[in-house]
Amino acid sequence: MILALLIILPLAAGPLAWLTGRWSRSAPRWISLAAMALDLALAVALWIHGPMETSWGWIPQLGIGFTLSLDGLSILMVALTAFLGVIAVAASWKEIKDRVGFFHFNLMWTLAGITGVFLASDLLLFYFFWELMLVPMYFLFLWGQEKRSAAGMKFLIYTQSSGLLMLLAILVLYFMHAGATGVYTFDYAALLQTPAAGPAANMLMFGFFIAFAVKMGVPPFHGWLPDAYTHAPTAGTLLLAGLMAKTGAYGLLRFVLPLFPEQALQFAPMGMALGAAAILYGGLMAFSQTDLKRMVAYTSISHMGFVLLGIFAPTAQSQQGAVILMLGHGAATGALFVMAGALQERLGTRELGRMGGLWETAPRMGGTMLFLALALMGLPGTANFIGEFLVLVGAWRTSIPLATVAALGMILSVIYALWMIQRVFQGPNRENWKFPDFSLRETVAAAAMIGVVLWIGLYPKPISTAAGPVLDRTMPRADLSAQDEGGEP
Repeated sequence: MILALLIILPLAAGPLAWLTGRWSRSAPRWISLAAMALDLALAVALWIHGPMETSWGWIPQLGIGFTLSLDGLSILMVALTAFLGVIAVAASWKEIKDRVGFFHFNLMWTLAGITGVFLASDLLLFYFFWELMLVPMYFLFLWGQEKRSAAGMKFLIYTQSSGLLMLLAILVLYFMHAGATGVYTFDYAALLQTPAAGPAANMLMFGFFIAFAVKMGVPPFHGWLPDAYTHAPTAGTLLLAGLMAKTGAYGLLRFVLPLFPEQALQFAPMGMALGAAAILYGGLMAFSQTDLKRMVAYTSISHMGFVLLGIFAPTAQSQQGAVILMLGHGAATGALFVMAGALQERLGTRELGRMGGLWETAPRMGGTMLFLALALMGLPGTANFIGEFLVLVGAWRTSIPLATVAALGMILSVIYALWMIQRVFQGPNRENWKFPDFSLRETVAAAAMIGVVLWIGLYPKPISTAAGPVLDRTMPRADLSAQDEGGEP
């Protein structure tokens, strides 16, 4: 039951927060905070304990089981989910004033669905959790900004339609396995042995890939992302950028590459090209934005391009770099969206043209955003640096031109990160802004996220130790093939 408890805690906290919200505004916040803090403590304990699996028969006649498993890759994602869940509750403490109980119900159920995605080892159960996180996330847009209804609907249409493609691919794989073995099952370990080849295997891989690429916001599947990131409430944007984008990257690592190894290696040059294009596109588009949240949204596309490049550059360094970057991006970009939300709460605007000269008024906010901008540009000692460095090392061994394009993206990140700091906190305070600096609650949350970025950047060994064996065991790689043939590893 210990793995199920990771999902049960936010599932139970949601209705309880909704119920208590009828007579108290503070009770839903404390209930949600306690649930995610317990989840975080449990995730740390499980990280120390090591891999485990639990399974119950759900619908055995159809080969559907309630199977949850935890290995080095999934525990990293579960720990990130619990950590950012705590931050999401803290970031919403003062921002959400209406229907507080219903807000935290949707927040908790979204987090429960995300946690289930990282734990499910039955493909139909995985799809169940994949869909579970979408509907409450859509309702979180009710507390968003100007174009929240249109942004939420666009998010739902993109993710729901691409999810149906994945469901179709899962069902076809299910019947293919039954045709080859006589056994009907959705079990992940069993489906890994399914013989899939030819055009049918390519179509199945693309069914999974499109669903995961949409969630990552990779061009040309990103049409929903800028509006959703801009008009969602702060907690919603934190979940979208910090966690939901990672469910897409996790899906590529967990399902696309292991289930379709030959097809993935054939598709790798195109996957790397999409990643390199996303890096440049996101970086260039960031310069044309006048809205702070929208600018950070495009920087997120650029950094998720590095993740995609690392996943499909079939080397050990690049894939480990992608995992490190997933965690670092979740903390650093998530913190930037929290910063943007805090500024909007104080100023009533996200327009960069109306900002400037805010450092003297809010030095703690300025110092925090300066550090996050340095992390965004990949300063040595931060998580982005080590992740992007490993991705580039691995990509260079596979495609020098694409690695060069990605390196140009790093130069762009330096320019737009410094430009963002200059526009927001430097220069004259033309509108004479006066507002309170970070409170103690906001300072603690910011310090925690900065601490994670520094910890991963300065000591990434626990990350590579946890994820490395999983990636080595299941990922198709060109460098492993060369090693098998007697080449240099």
